[in-house]
Amino acid sequence: MGMKSKLVLGAVVGIVVIGAVSANSGDADGGSGDKGTSASAESADTKADGKSDAKPAEDKGAEKASQAEQFKAFVRKNGTPQEKDAVSHITKVQGADEQNDILDAADVYTDFTGGIMGEGTGPAKLIASAFADWKQSDNGLVTVYDADGEIIGNGNF
Repeated sequence: MGMKSKLVLGAVVGIVVIGAVSANSGDADGGSGDKGTSASAESADTKADGKSDAKPAEDKGAEKASQAEQFKAFVRKNGTPQEKDAVSHITKVQGADEQNDILDAADVYTDFTGGIMGEGTGPAKLIASAFADWKQSDNGLVTVYDADGEIIGNGNF
């Protein structure tokens, strides 16, 4: 077999492999299109005796608090008076519960105005510092935003 034939054959095989991989990439269950066979997965929380293995509703109450409320509660318990004041301006926290220690990113939204030159830059540093006390990561970055969505500070955690 000549060099050109081997090259063409390799290209064809490569295209077929790429096509097969991309055709199955959207299937979360390994390529099975039959959704009717997952009845056992839907009732996985129910034991054979009919009792549920799920946690009672009162145990889930602590988990239902928003990330912002969990962070504020942590700072109320462990923070300095300046941090407590800064954290009172937080409206939303995203990404604090999803960490993989590779590239963790959390966003903290506040009601400050004025962007990077506004009133919130000092408190943003305190918020980032308190966040680093609350969550630990090998490679995390917390970004603090003002009410208009402009960055007013960031820090590692």
